[in-house]
Amino acid sequence: MSITADTVKHVANLARLKLDERELAPLVQQLSNILGLVEQLKELDTEAVTPMSHALDMPIPERPDLVVPISTREAMLANAPDTEQGYFRVPKIIE
Repeated sequence: MSITADTVKHVANLARLKLDERELAPLVQQLSNILGLVEQLKELDTEAVTPMSHALDMPIPERPDLVVPISTREAMLANAPDTEQGYFRVPKIIE
């Protein structure tokens, strides 16, 4: 499959990219090369290949669920840059 300059312009417009004319020709060639490689991949027989979610078969690391004591309010607020009446005080963001 070949890509035309009009196709690249259309895709650039959809992606909200501004391309000038000297950028257009290399992109047409690069995208055509990429699609050519995808076409080659379609020719491969993948019937015996098991679908996988990751390239490496690694177990997911898990940590044990441990019940830990809850920190006191004072301990949690001790690292806050600003507090007021036992609560975190944050800057106003809506006027």
